[in-house]
Amino acid sequence: MSDSEKLLDTIPRALYFDNEDRFFILDQTKLPTDEMIEEQKDVEQVYDSIYQLKVRGAPAIGIAGAYGLVISLKNSLDLEIESFLELVYKNAQYLNSSRPTAVNLSWALNRLSKIAQDFPKDKTAKELYDVLKHEAILIHKSDIETCRLIGEHGAKLIREGDGVLTLCNAGALATGGIGTALAPMYVAWSKGKRFSAYSSETRPLLQGARITCWELNKFGVDTTVIADSVSSYLMKLGRVDMIVVGADRVANNGDTANKIGTSSLAINAKFYGVPFYIACPYSTIDTNSKSGTDIVVEERGKDELIYIKGQQIAPKNIKVCNPAFDVTDNSLISGFITEKGVIRPPYNFSK
Repeated sequence: MSDSEKLLDTIPRALYFDNEDRFFILDQTKLPTDEMIEEQKDVEQVYDSIYQLKVRGAPAIGIAGAYGLVISLKNSLDLEIESFLELVYKNAQYLNSSRPTAVNLSWALNRLSKIAQDFPKDKTAKELYDVLKHEAILIHKSDIETCRLIGEHGAKLIREGDGVLTLCNAGALATGGIGTALAPMYVAWSKGKRFSAYSSETRPLLQGARITCWELNKFGVDTTVIADSVSSYLMKLGRVDMIVVGADRVANNGDTANKIGTSSLAINAKFYGVPFYIACPYSTIDTNSKSGTDIVVEERGKDELIYIKGQQIAPKNIKVCNPAFDVTDNSLISGFITEKGVIRPPYNFSK
């Protein structure tokens, strides 16, 4: 077993597809108290799992979309090829509507839809199903390798004794591999570098407190959870040497959509001179979006702010503004840590 395989084997998995064509996810809404594995049996269940954030993180959503499309087809293999193709397109479109901001979802579903579109019409539905299943597995395997490379490139930026701050969760549970923003931490730690990780809690759903801390703790990384409002204070004290976050969509000019609060974090980092990095696979870069103004930001329901774990914390009739993401201006980003290396400004990804 290689060092990368050993590393992957010690980190929790967000999802997997078994030899009997069954698709499973770890229900992340139950963390950190319960580790519940849930089989996904139909397209509606996969849609709900993505929308409800049982599976989350741009790369993991893309993989889940691909596997979700596959399992939605496996009970329809007796259809004529034309009817089967209609089902492919219908289910792909349906799954794609579950989370509009994360580009990996549409990227993966479009990849499978294009294969279906180009598939010979004299073949059977079963033959097309096998090709689509193979492609979904390739997407997953590719993400595992991409995460490893992001980790290797990003680990070089972490120095002994650094304070590394992250927001939300862009770890193994947001991907098919060891993560994006957390991958450099995993690789650096496994190579013997010792540093302090700070995980911002990430209101309103607390992905940083619930999930990132759970992941890093399991791996043994020295981790401290902080309230979202504490990050600026830590930077002022000089306890944060770099910030690494993930991304859900990157525009061609480098403007980046990520979890709400990312832009504020980047602005504070600029003020205090703290390097601010985005860790993401190239598939998260959407060259069709010229700038951040082209990115659709998902607005979520009011209950996520009014309740925490079923406990009401605000009046039920209060107005709520609950965007899931914000867009960080490219001028605030020190670099993108990708599988191709660290990309520095100026940014123009279509070149």
